[in-house]
Amino acid sequence: MKNLKTRLKNGEALNGCWLNLGSSLTAEIVGQAGFDWVLIDLEHGSGNEKDALLQLQALQASSTGAVIRVESNDKRRIQRALDMGAEGIMCPQVETPSDAEKVIEGLYYAPDGKRGVAKMVRATDFGKNFDAYRTKSKENILGVIQIETTEALNHLDEIAALDGVDVLFVGPSDLTMSLGIFGQLDHPRYINALKAIIAAADKAKKAVGILLFNPDDYKTYYDMGIRLIACGSDATFVSQGASQMANLLNSKKA
Repeated sequence: MKNLKTRLKNGEALNGCWLNLGSSLTAEIVGQAGFDWVLIDLEHGSGNEKDALLQLQALQASSTGAVIRVESNDKRRIQRALDMGAEGIMCPQVETPSDAEKVIEGLYYAPDGKRGVAKMVRATDFGKNFDAYRTKSKENILGVIQIETTEALNHLDEIAALDGVDVLFVGPSDLTMSLGIFGQLDHPRYINALKAIIAAADKAKKAVGILLFNPDDYKTYYDMGIRLIACGSDATFVSQGASQMANLLNSKKA
């Protein structure tokens, strides 16, 4: 474990990015780059669970913690990602306290949740450290709930107050889409929604996260109190690097 949950509780800002290519090689490269955490994306990314396992293995030797975004709050999807060794789970499209409670059920063993027990899995060093893993799982596993809809905005205090919800993570694209102002991150309706999310998290002593589209916005959101911050992805890094090099070489043609 890379202590993401403890570091967030201590008020540290954790910088990360998305991994959406399903590649263990780009995961290894990103893991060596100096990020605090990465998000292995099984909702919109190119990879599947087998690819996620290879990415987790590629990240093992680095200091970068791995959170997996599952497709839904289905307990089976959550516990499989955790059994593979994910340090946290991000769940999209959580709209109600009931939705969030289903996520929590998958995160933790009884009595805190309903996670199925399997000792011979990668997360427990294939059974060698099951007791220690189980005992510390509530302390170590990060539960990240995405706030992406107007319905979720109606239940912020209830969702944030749940034991097991550690982070309210803003999905700017989906949230602005739901608000009818897609992509307008300076729109008062979006700004007010963001402030409401932060207020609910502060009230419950939980953290807030966000995906940035522009790293120049970092200070703005940091000053608002957001501490789990991501920007960019392995796909973006490859695409931008390839375009820059191609443009550079083309500019040198006679």
